[in-house]
Amino acid sequence: MENREMRAYKVDTNQQEIVHGLREAGYTVQHLHKVGQGCPDILVGARNGLRKFNLLLEIKDISGKLTTQQIVWHGDWLGQVAVVRNIAEALEAIKNAIK
Repeated sequence: MENREMRAYKVDTNQQEIVHGLREAGYTVQHLHKVGQGCPDILVGARNGLRKFNLLLEIKDISGKLTTQQIVWHGDWLGQVAVVRNIAEALEAIKNAIK
């Protein structure tokens, strides 16, 4: 069995609240925290009129910091990704992404 499969994945305590708030606001959310290797926690689907958007969000607790793997992943990723700590920051990141 791969080491990755045996790993206990850490979910920040605010993730459930942020996911719930995004879904209540009409966005679709796919959990990605089990992917590991620095990949962000969730994928958010949004719509602006007929245009559809995807945004990756890394959820951190108020004092949480990116791991080395996350820093590398974010640096290599060519698409949209943001670090958020609460629902207000998540909504703002989505608003900025779909402009």
